[in-house]
This record gives sequence, C-alpha cells and structure tokens, in this order.
Amino acid sequence: MPTSRRQLLKGTAAAAATLSLDWTRAQAQAENLRIGLIYDLTGPFAAGGSVASSVGAQIAIDLVNETGGIGGKTKIVPVAADSQSKADVAINEAERLISQEKIDIINGVYSSAHAVPMAAKVEQQKKILWITTAVSTAVFKDKNLQYVFRAQIHSDQYGQAFAGFMSEHAKAKLGMEPKDVRIALIHEDGPYGVGVAAADEAYAREAGLQIVLKEGYSASAPDLSVLVTKIKRAKADVISHAGYNPDITLFLRQARESGLRFKMLFGAGAGYSQLDKLRATFGADIDNFCNIDPVPAQLLDPSKLAPGIGDLIKTMVTRYQAKTGATDVPPHCSMGFNQTWVLLNNVLPVAKEKYGSFEPEAIRKAALDVDIPAGGTIQGYGVKFFPPGTPLSGQNERSTPVVMQNAGEHISVVWPTNIRTQDPVFPLPKGSTYGT
Repeated sequence: MPTSRRQLLKGTAAAAATLSLDWTRAQAQAENLRIGLIYDLTGPFAAGGSVASSVGAQIAIDLVNETGGIGGKTKIVPVAADSQSKADVAINEAERLISQEKIDIINGVYSSAHAVPMAAKVEQQKKILWITTAVSTAVFKDKNLQYVFRAQIHSDQYGQAFAGFMSEHAKAKLGMEPKDVRIALIHEDGPYGVGVAAADEAYAREAGLQIVLKEGYSASAPDLSVLVTKIKRAKADVISHAGYNPDITLFLRQARESGLRFKMLFGAGAGYSQLDKLRATFGADIDNFCNIDPVPAQLLDPSKLAPGIGDLIKTMVTRYQAKTGATDVPPHCSMGFNQTWVLLNNVLPVAKEKYGSFEPEAIRKAALDVDIPAGGTIQGYGVKFFPPGTPLSGQNERSTPVVMQNAGEHISVVWPTNIRTQDPVFPLPKGSTYGT
C-alpha cells in the first residue's frame, strides 16, 4: 500500500522528535557525570558511621555542583545504593551500578568485609572503585590493584599509632616499662578487626609490649561474657578493641556488669568513632577512652593546614549539622567528605583536561598524578597513591591516623604529640566506672 503524504510527514516528524530526544539526552549526559555511591544506609553499620560517611560525600558533591561542577562544567549526578550492612548485597549493588546503570565510578564502602570482595569485582571489570571509609590493609596488600584507590588510612596504621602512644607514655604516665604493660587485643573477626588486631600485635611486639590475650569474635555474637572473663583472668592493663557499634555496646555492658577494670581502652575507629551513640548508652562511663582513627577535621588547627582548608572544614561542619541535626560531627563525615573531595577536585578535572575523558583509564592515570603535601586536605594528611607493582598499589602512602580521647562532651587529639590539643589522661582517673 503506497505511503500517503500525511503518513510520510507524520513519520518524519516522529523521527525528528526521536533524534531531538536523543540529542537532548546526549547533551545531558555530556554535561553530567553519574557516580555510584555505595553505603550502608540501613542495618547495624548505618548508625556505626556509614550514614555519616554518605552525608559527608554528598556535601562534597553539593559544594562542587554549586560551583558549576567538575572543572566548572560537569555536574555530578549521584546514584545511591544501599548495601544494607550485608556483603552479598554490597556486591550485588556494585554489579547493578556497573552493568545496569552503566556507571564507571563507584564511591564509598564503609565495611572492609564489603571492600575486599568488591575491590576484586570492580577491578576485574576495569571500573573505578574510590574507597572512602573501609580501612583493611587486606583490600590492597599484594593485590596490585590498578583501578581501586583509597586516600583513607589502612589498618596497619592503627597498630603503629597504638604502639607509638604506648611506647611514649607507658613510663611517664603509668610508671611502667613498656614490657610490663599487659595488653589484651580483642576484635570482631571480619577483615577490619583481623587487620587491626594483626597490626596491633606486630607493632606492640616490636615495641616490647606484653600481649596477654588476643581474641576474635563474631560481630553478631549475642553474648561476649566469656571474652570478658578471659580479659579478667589475663589481668590486662590496656585493651585495644576493634569493633562495630552493636558488639562494642554488648561488650561494654557485660564488662560493666562483671566489674572488669583496666587502665585504658583504645578503640580503632568504626563504632568507637560514633561517640554520640556510645554516650547515649553509657554516658560518662566512656569518658577518657581513647580512639585511633583519622581525625575529625574540626579538631585540627586550621593555621597548620593549606590556605582555604579551614574555611572548607567550617562549611562541612555547618552543612553536616544542618542535614542531620547532630551537634557532634563524627570522623566518618570527614572521611566521606575528604576522599570524595579529592576525587572531584584533584582527580576528575585532570582526567578530563589532561587525559581527555572521564573513562576509567583516564581516571586511573589522573589518580596516579595526585601529589598533595601534608596539610593539604581537611584531615591533615597529604595524598600520593602507591603506584602499580608495589605491595600497596592504590593505597595513599601519606595517610595518618591520630589518637583521640573522649574528654567529656568533646574529643581531643592526644597523639602524635606535635599536633595534640590536650595532654592525655592516662590511666583512667579514680572514680571511672572501668578504671582501676
């Protein structure tokens, strides 16, 4: 049947409309860059710091978009995924972002138990995984990763900081030689806890400290009373604990009930960095506990940082408080913000301008070009990634943690000594619920 003029015009108009729509979509895509954000928005990790990290990451995205986007031209469109505090869900969500959403860059990851398998998965597909929060050294150790990067500290550094603090203060504060200080290392048995405990053990032995107990447990364990009993029998002076909020809460409650006493407890980030959550449960009982983690940016002296960093910290703090209603801004907010800020301001513009695109290969090359000196980020440390062919390829070689102390309603930096804001209270003072 011959085609009428009306049908021909109608078909031509439809084709033109389709072309116009395709062109509009292409223009929109050209002006936007979609980035996947994977965090635990539900489940136990959510309140343990993952939501705070996601809020920090979103604040960084908002600030960049408000100034025109990457290089003042390309707006970031975040595509959020909830890993639900489950490793299998995290892997499935990463796969969905890559295969269905066609996303080349995934930002986030709170749990090391998620980061280890996810890094292998994303690396295999030659997409970019930009880790903001998970700390396990095992993510990178001897993997020679090419497309996975982490400006965040790694778990070996917790051990270095713990041993460094103890070596410096054992004699002066406890009146004990380091070899006489009895150390208990307890940890959840995932990659995070295992990594921290292994580093604690290695560096503590190197420093001549006496380890009287090293014990792992499941983060979902319903009862930790046997662990408490073992610590009591070992007569530990100092406890180093790597755990998440639910298991920390269980441990401290059962320790209090059984009358466990010690000279100091050191947390290793994660649940111990959610001070507001712990304080809501234990109040002043946790005063003077120490915690090793990347520093919350607001605790640093802005005069010791690069120009403009102090103002950036103030903006982050103000926006976090406005978004959450919280007065305390946990370290996890700084982690999510800092790592995302480096990606958006120090990597992606270089990928586009120097290497011609936002493709994974261009981003990989741009990441390896990053060279931020100490004091150049909101967390105080610099950024330079170990290159391919090295044992920690993709890890930031300039990251550093600090030892913080819960000083009543606020947190103070007590180590390294050159940047501390308070002399450490060590041991726990008389009258402390857990003190000797």
